[in-house]
Amino acid sequence: MKKKFLAAMMVAAMSASLLAGCGSSKDDASSDNAADAGKDDAAAGDDAAADDAAADQTITVWCWDPTFNIYAMETAAKYYNEDHPDVKVEVVETAWDDIQPMITNAAANGDYSQLPDILLMQDNAFQKNAISYPDLFVDLTDSGIDFSQFAAGKLGYSTVAGKNYGVPFDNGAVIACYRTDILEQAGYTIDDLTDITWSRFEEISSDVQAKTGYYLLSTRSGQTDLVMMMLQSAGASLFNEDGSVNITDNDVLKKVASTFNSLVANKALMLTQDNWDEYIKSFNSGSAAGVIDGCWIMGSIQAAEDQSGKWAITNMPKLDDVEGATNYSNNGGSSWAVTSNCKNVELATDFLNSTFCGSVDFYNEILPSSGAIATWAPAAEAEAYGEPSEFFGGEPVFTKVVDFATKTPANNTGVYYYEARDAVATAFTNIANGADVDSELANAQATVEAQMQ
Repeated sequence: MKKKFLAAMMVAAMSASLLAGCGSSKDDASSDNAADAGKDDAAAGDDAAADDAAADQTITVWCWDPTFNIYAMETAAKYYNEDHPDVKVEVVETAWDDIQPMITNAAANGDYSQLPDILLMQDNAFQKNAISYPDLFVDLTDSGIDFSQFAAGKLGYSTVAGKNYGVPFDNGAVIACYRTDILEQAGYTIDDLTDITWSRFEEISSDVQAKTGYYLLSTRSGQTDLVMMMLQSAGASLFNEDGSVNITDNDVLKKVASTFNSLVANKALMLTQDNWDEYIKSFNSGSAAGVIDGCWIMGSIQAAEDQSGKWAITNMPKLDDVEGATNYSNNGGSSWAVTSNCKNVELATDFLNSTFCGSVDFYNEILPSSGAIATWAPAAEAEAYGEPSEFFGGEPVFTKVVDFATKTPANNTGVYYYEARDAVATAFTNIANGADVDSELANAQATVEAQMQ
């Protein structure tokens, strides 16, 4: 079209010159003005085409945390630009608390045009958004990304009806961390707490508490992080595959309840105030010599610099007498998603596939500075992952965490994950105070079902 337009302008200009001898000076001026206007229109057309071409080579990204997610994305852009110098990745710092409302408003208005090409999605909110707004994310199942290289437990968060809508990023694999000096005082080693059941953990933790005054585990009162970790470790969920609530008749959840109560009753688990700072203090400088949480907790553990070399990492205990129970789980994390507003889906997908799904060197660079442990299995080959950690007894803990992630069972979060989680937290609080288990779980199920309606 642009060639035809320019050709037409050339014909007009030639015609004007042929008529110049017959026309007046006014006619000459008019012809000159028309030619100038044609040049301006042509230039404007060229500028618009250039802008469109630039837009096709620009990837906009929303994410939060400058030292973690944003740093990782900007580093990924640097690696991609080595082979694609014309591609520009624009990262806009956007808090998660802002992203979710903007998604909700866009869906309500039926207009996703203000969304970026790629955004970071909290794992526990991924399915809710993908199911509630089926036109929000691009289906990446057949994009060329090898999703088999990601941990199944992590991948499950962004998988709906067998389709992949997200690229897993940071690792939330659960680790069990213990003070080796306290264990030694009580006559134990880290090996005694590796590949064990919760009943065995209870025996050891109670014994350590009696001999040293230290618990081997703490958790916040009224919170369900530990409960959900136990549940997922057995491949169980608060929802059935069809999305219906699975609380009242959930035998695994009942096992979790009895296990949790027994740990508290026998001084194997310390309950802190429902306060994050108090929780961190419990194992930094309090009466807990252990913690079980997502691997990101390592940063908080290392805040107690005077305890360097006195901690070790292993896997979590598994539920007794539960079919499918494992010593592995997940807590927290996020994944990248390509939105339906993406200007160039092929480019955005190739960018993610070449970096977060395809570059060991990329993960090798971001790990030391950010602590962003991958769930992409090949990342374990990176040199940084094999480096010993002085704080954690000289062990290559990052390689261990990646291995844990690959063994984590998938978890069906469902659309009403947070509502179900809150209802279960209330139930467990009441159960810990002596309420009947079956009655409390029935109340929790009724609460969630009412909210779903």
